[in-house]
Amino acid sequence: MGGDWGKAPVDKVPYIEECQDLGAEVGVGYHSDYIYKGYLFGGDTVSTRVGYTFEGLSTRIHLGIAYANVVSENTFPNVANDDLALSVRGDLPSVAGIDAALSFTYHSYPEAPDHIFWPSGHGEVGLHLSKDLSLAILKFDLAYNTNLPNAWNGTLPTLGNQESGAWYWDLGAERQFSVQGLDLILSGGVAYADNYWGLAPGAQSGGRSSGWNHYYLKASLPVSLNCRTTIEPYIGYCGAPDGWLMDGAPDWANRQAQSDILHGGVNLSVSF
Repeated sequence: MGGDWGKAPVDKVPYIEECQDLGAEVGVGYHSDYIYKGYLFGGDTVSTRVGYTFEGLSTRIHLGIAYANVVSENTFPNVANDDLALSVRGDLPSVAGIDAALSFTYHSYPEAPDHIFWPSGHGEVGLHLSKDLSLAILKFDLAYNTNLPNAWNGTLPTLGNQESGAWYWDLGAERQFSVQGLDLILSGGVAYADNYWGLAPGAQSGGRSSGWNHYYLKASLPVSLNCRTTIEPYIGYCGAPDGWLMDGAPDWANRQAQSDILHGGVNLSVSF
């Protein structure tokens, strides 16, 4: 008798893993405040982002586009209400357990006043280091911008410093805890700026262009809705003691000059 009795038919449709990671991610978010490197630019903000990570040239490369728009009314009309950031980041070989990466980010402000006439766009080169200490992950980020503070013209009020070339240092730590089956992420750090803002925007800073910028704390709780979708509410705090660059900086969100900012929001991300 012919035929293969008892054998299951072969499915000619190739199997595709439902949650296969192809390296792409999209996200949206809401933020009570738009804070960039410790500087409060505005209040209620919505954000979107798209990213893609791929393996190439013996390293991992990430390409990203992010956009943030301040939807609440600002006190001063000459402050940019949005930020369009294009970025590329590549991993470097690890040395002594230290992970490293280089990045380049270009910021543009489509809604900035006099955007056509002012050089409000600026590019920034970054070095990123991290070390897992078991107790926490230690992180160090260094940024150098050849256009700042001049590129803030038309984006911020007159800074009184027309030099170019600015540095920004950020040293922080992050630790993850398991709470009722969820991952609570706590992080904090301190930042130092050198000529990044021109003459410091803080009324109490004495017009210095370099110094301690601010310190920060953050708690986030990412929750997986499914294998692709994650929602992450967070709460954060930015502080600037007397004499720090952000102490007394103008607050564009219709409040008193900034020094201590309690803020929060939520991010939703979907991977492909």
